[in-house]
Parts: sequence; C-alpha cells; structure tokens
Amino acid sequence: MTMSLHRSLSSTCVFVSLFAAIALAGCASSEPAGETGTGGTSTGEGGTTGSGATGGTASPGTAGTLGNGGTTGSGSTGGSVGSAGTTGEAGRGGSSGGGTTGTAGAAGTTGVGGTTGAAGRGGTTGTAGTTGAAGRGGTTGTAGTTGAAGRGGTTGTAGTTGAAGRGGTTGTAGTTGTAGTTGTGGAATVDCNAVLPSGGTAHSSSNQQGTAGGLSWSIWTNSGPGTITTFTTPAFSASWNGSGDFLARIGLQFGNSGKAVSALGTVTAQYTETKTGSGGGYSYIGIYGWSVNPCVEWYIVDDSYGNLPFNPGGTSKGSIMVDGGTYNVIQRNTTGTGGNRCGNVTNWDQFYSMRTAKRSCGTITISDHFKAWANAGLNLGNVLEASILVETGGGTGSISFPIANVTTSM
Repeated sequence: MTMSLHRSLSSTCVFVSLFAAIALAGCASSEPAGETGTGGTSTGEGGTTGSGATGGTASPGTAGTLGNGGTTGSGSTGGSVGSAGTTGEAGRGGSSGGGTTGTAGAAGTTGVGGTTGAAGRGGTTGTAGTTGAAGRGGTTGTAGTTGAAGRGGTTGTAGTTGAAGRGGTTGTAGTTGTAGTTGTGGAATVDCNAVLPSGGTAHSSSNQQGTAGGLSWSIWTNSGPGTITTFTTPAFSASWNGSGDFLARIGLQFGNSGKAVSALGTVTAQYTETKTGSGGGYSYIGIYGWSVNPCVEWYIVDDSYGNLPFNPGGTSKGSIMVDGGTYNVIQRNTTGTGGNRCGNVTNWDQFYSMRTAKRSCGTITISDHFKAWANAGLNLGNVLEASILVETGGGTGSISFPIANVTTSM
C-alpha cells in the first residue's frame, strides 16, 4: 500500500519626334522657333522708271532682281512687289532630355514693298522672292540617356543550404537494462506549521488499539492514566500524568507473522509535533516497531523531552547518516518493563538510531535505517509494525502530531 502525501521586397525619347511636333510646323505667319533663317537681302532695286516720250509708252521698268529671300524691288511704275523674304529655317529644337533647345530662327525680314512706279505699263510683277525655306526646326535633341539605374549591390549568392545531416543509422536497441532499484525520492515537504484537526476521539484504556485515518493506533501504560486521541486523518495527540511507562502510537501493522524487510518496499514516515510538560526519566519521540524471528524492539529517535543523543544502556554500533541527519546506532538487550510482542520470550534485543540533534518535523526514511542496521550486523526478523511514537518514563505532559503518517511502496 502506498499513500502519497502530496504530490511555443523610352525613354521614349520622345524623340519628341517632337521633331515633328516641334515641327514647329512652319507656323503660318509667325516663324516657329528654330535657327534664324537668313532673310532675303535688302530690297532689290526696282527697274528705273523709263522716261517715256511724251505720250510715249512707258517702258516697263526692269523688275528688280530677286533678293535672296528677295526683298521687294522698287518697281517702275507698278514695280513688282519684291518677294517675301525667305522664311528663315526653323531653328532646330534643342535636344530633349538634356539636349540644348535650338535657338529659334529669327523671322525672315519682310521685303520692303516696291515703290509704286509711275503710271505707264506696270512693270512686270517681280517674281516673288523665293520663300525662304522654313528654318529647320532644331533637331530634337536626343533625349539625354536616362542614367542607368544605379545597380544595386549584387545580391550576394545565398549561402548554400547545408545539406541536411543524415540521420545516424538507427542503432540496434540496447537490451533493456534491469531497472535500478528505486532510489529514495526527494522527500515530500512536510508542513511544519500544520495544526491538529478539530474533533477527534479520545481513548483512555491502559491497553487498547484500533484504526483511524487509515492507520492502526494503540495505547499502553504499565501504571497511571494516559490518553490518545485519534482523528479521521493521519494525526493524533496524547497526554499522560505520572504514568510509569506510557506509549501512544499510530502507523502500519504487517500482520501477526509480520513481513520480511525485503518485502516491505520503501517505508517512510512524515510527521510534525509540538510537546508540553515532561517525559519522566526517559522519553522517545520518533518511530517504533517490533520484529519476530528474531524478536527485536526497535526505535528511531528524532526528539525527546530530555537531551539528545543519549545512550539507553547498550553497545554503540557506530553512526549513520540518514535524511540529512546523523544518528548513533545502539544495540541493547533487555527484559522490558511489561512484556513483548514475540510470545514466550523473556529477553530480547533493542535497536536504536538516536539522532544527534533534535528535530520535531520532517521525513524519516525508515527503510534506510533497516539497511544501515544490517550493515552494522543488526538484522531484523519479520517486521510486525512501523509506527510514529511517543514513549515516556513518567512525568506529566502532552504532545500533538498534526501530521503523523506512515507509508510503504510494497
């Protein structure tokens, strides 16, 4: 039975054929911008007006020579109108895209109008000066090449992903090892400030036993009154008044024939206690039990109304370390003060683990004491019980165990 306490990232270079466009398209009257067309030279002289004989027919004056971009010749009478100055070429447009805009051609100078000739036959109309070729529109400057976009730093080649490590070959499963013996686990924390439960049942007979809170309890005295009070949880209290030898205890019973130590598993006790009064000539507070074959009365003493450690009159068997404390191991032969649990036996051995420094709360790993005793040559027989105990040799006092629990892993 085991009882457990607790436990996530065109240039359309508009060539501007805008060349065209800007084709400043000859703009009907006003010259489009472009290089300045060279205007016709100055006004051509008109043919001199002939002096006709009286009544003679006036010879027509010779038409003035066309000026380039002919200016209007001074005609004899009716001299021809000089040709219109040649329209200057349209200036070439500046290059777009940063090409310089071509300077607009200046407008061709208009030929000066021919002086009207004296009347007679009108001079032949001078040929109109050739229309100056339209100034060529400035060639659309080639759009400045758009600067190539700065190349971003070359993207570094991604580091090659390391090849996935090949799983190691599945090793052949090792043979299942034999489970190690269950180690003594970290002891459950005991609430050393626990308080005694309310209620409870008092038992005052000098030799009585029963069960409560899942454990077995008993009271024994060889003289004088004493009482044990039990509860529905593993706890108890006791009091005495002048009792010669008084025992009150609660724990596990293993039957009339008991159980071998090897069959018990791990036996552990948790307790906390407070005491008042006195315990007479001797007193033991801790764990108590019996074994048969051989008959042994055994104690694990953690506290006392007197001083610790003390020797109850036996032979020292050295010291051991259990549950963080040092215990002196003692063997003593006795005839007891009121019998034993072994039947027809008149003397028997007592085994003691006597703690060298008192404590009144903690865990006691009872099985570790059994092992240590065996290592010292002190062997138990079949264990009849393992109980939390108060034993006094007189005095008047009381004790309370708000926690008094014994468990086993068997």
